[in-house]
Amino acid sequence: MSHAIVLVHGGQHTSECWEPTVSALAALHPDIEVIAVDLPGRAGNPADIRTVGIADCVASVVADIENAGVDEVMLVAHSMAGVTVPGVAAALGADRVSRMVFVAAAVPPDGKSILQDLVGDLQEEVSDKVDDQAEPAPFPRELAEQLFCNGMTGEQTEFSISGLCAESTLLATQPVDRSAMPTSIPRTWILTGQDRAVTPEQQRAHIDNLGGVEDVVEIDTCHNVMISEPEILAKVLVDHF
Repeated sequence: MSHAIVLVHGGQHTSECWEPTVSALAALHPDIEVIAVDLPGRAGNPADIRTVGIADCVASVVADIENAGVDEVMLVAHSMAGVTVPGVAAALGADRVSRMVFVAAAVPPDGKSILQDLVGDLQEEVSDKVDDQAEPAPFPRELAEQLFCNGMTGEQTEFSISGLCAESTLLATQPVDRSAMPTSIPRTWILTGQDRAVTPEQQRAHIDNLGGVEDVVEIDTCHNVMISEPEILAKVLVDHF
């Protein structure tokens, strides 16, 4: 039976953000199949970004998994993928999802949206994005560096920022529904200790919102841990595979 790690990126990101971690996984355990998906609206998965909702992202990830022909997966959700992965788990069922790993994820209370759950500067910035009638665009560089890249090397920061893209506001404003997510699937949380986008305090609230988290692994780094500490992240993923 084939078994793969499926990496689902967050808002304003693409599958490319996982490249350092994919390389680290290959070095650590070359036999593990790794699938880094592109959610709708990226170059690898074209769509009108303004119309992409949570259900579209769920369907896209499920289709990528089916097209890869794998029987069982460990789902890894970074940041905004926290609203997509529970739906993927519901669609595939407990028999095909060995574990869900949430990495600095956005997990609002069931029935609420990401925007309703955000606090501080990020809530203000996302609210402005939602209200803005202009063509969708990623955060300005200075803000993106502040939110995603604190503590990174210059090379890591450049890699992070150069890969950002426009994002659908629907992912931030649609209420989540985790009622169909199988409760028997093991859940792990990777908590990013220096995170400015989803602070450690917020992440602990999100752990409570999700429920059923077996273990919390803290990595003392920024929001984009898959770029800042790929070897550490890869080791955690392999250990939970």
